[in-house]
Order: sequence, then structure tokens, then C-alpha cells
Amino acid sequence: MLAIVEIAKKQYLVKKGDQIKVERLKEKKGKISFDKVLLLSDDKKTEVGAPYVEKAHVEAEIQGEAKAKKVVIFKAKRRKKYRRKQGHRQIYTNLAITRIALASS
Repeated sequence: MLAIVEIAKKQYLVKKGDQIKVERLKEKKGKISFDKVLLLSDDKKTEVGAPYVEKAHVEAEIQGEAKAKKVVIFKAKRRKKYRRKQGHRQIYTNLAITRIALASS
């Protein structure tokens, strides 16, 4: 079963057992559930939400946090002796998708 889920205003295509990294979440450990499912698909049928699929949710387990590679921001103006160098490392939360469910009505 596949799902497109919205996490922190970004969309991710996930299936059970996937390991994904998303922007830093407030929760640090434990299980978390996302109910903003935009698309749900299995072998037989596909459900598209308007904007979200009702009664569908994706459960994940938080594996921890990690930092991405450093991004260097360098600004310069030629012939003016103006140079600025700045670095940034984005912090991500690692998630393991444990369950994709659709509650039957």
C-alpha cells in the first residue's frame, strides 16, 4: 500500500517499512500519526483526497534526529572588498513508517 502524506507542509510518497527524513518535528521520540493523507493506493484501487482522504492515517516511529551536510552561503561583490561567508546545517527527523491504515466506514 502506498500513500502520499503531508508532513510539515511537504509531501512524501511512503509505503510500509520506508525510512524517510523530514524537517525537524517537535516530538523527539516515540510513535507519531499523520492524518493528512492526500492519496492512498493499493493493488486494487486508488483513493484521491479532496484535499485529504477521510479516515486515513499513516503511523510512524521516530528514529532520532540528524544533521544534513553543510551548505555554504558565499556572497561577494567584485572590486569592492565585500565578502560574506555563512554556513548552515539543517536538522532532520528520521522516521520509520510502520503502518498505513484506512478506517472502514
